[in-house]
Amino acid sequence: MKQGSKQIGKAFLGLALGLVWLIPFYLMLTNSFKTKQEIFTNPLKIPQNFTLENYPEAFAQLDFMKTLANSLIITVVSVVIIIVFSAMAAYALERVKSKLSIVIFMTFVAAMLVPFQSVMIPLITIFGKAQMLNQVGIIFMYLGFGGSMSIFLYHGAMKSIPRALDEAAIIDGANRWQLFWRVIFPMLKPTTVTVAVLNTMWIWNDYLLPSLVINSPTTQTIPLKMFFFFGQYTKQWHLALAGLVIAILPVIIFYFFMQKQIIKGVSDGAVK
Repeated sequence: MKQGSKQIGKAFLGLALGLVWLIPFYLMLTNSFKTKQEIFTNPLKIPQNFTLENYPEAFAQLDFMKTLANSLIITVVSVVIIIVFSAMAAYALERVKSKLSIVIFMTFVAAMLVPFQSVMIPLITIFGKAQMLNQVGIIFMYLGFGGSMSIFLYHGAMKSIPRALDEAAIIDGANRWQLFWRVIFPMLKPTTVTVAVLNTMWIWNDYLLPSLVINSPTTQTIPLKMFFFFGQYTKQWHLALAGLVIAILPVIIFYFFMQKQIIKGVSDGAVK
């Protein structure tokens, strides 16, 4: 009986915390369908004069399709490059046992502890002198900042793959390139999903690095565009909130499509 009461108490606590967490989303969604006047008179109530006029205007002002394309290009290219280079680096560091490989791996692990703010100014200065404060430059930076954690995850997963597979593939006539991409890499699918999801969410939602690197309005990402959008429409909350709903839709859609892979990748990675 006492155990049952504890379970009920935990359930009510979880429900209460969930409702508190959902309040900002409720306010954002309901107020995005209101007029400017109704938001200031009844911000907590369900819209009485339901309107969709805010969305087309916010969509146009955000230049959403262009901004979405910018975020997609930077995120997809960055994640693919991180996966390819991190997986290959982790394979080399795990299979080639030497003092140098250990030092290199520990350097990557130590790099995970370095805060971005400590290297921010010299990094932007160097890339500025190299004329790389653009989309190419930011993709290169994301490889540098995301590579350490990705190599660490791949390196741990690589230990569970026996070396006998390498030897068998080489005996069958495979070279190192074929061995890695046809034998080893397919076995790393759970880790690849985990690396892809973690880096996608981080890069897609990142504001600080794009704000320092991207100077052209035509190449702004969604978080960066939303910052300037809110600065322009802070007195027009009906447009600002509609723009915010549009901005978070891609992340929600991505999660629903990748939900099974996310759960499987995280659970398999935890087991390994």
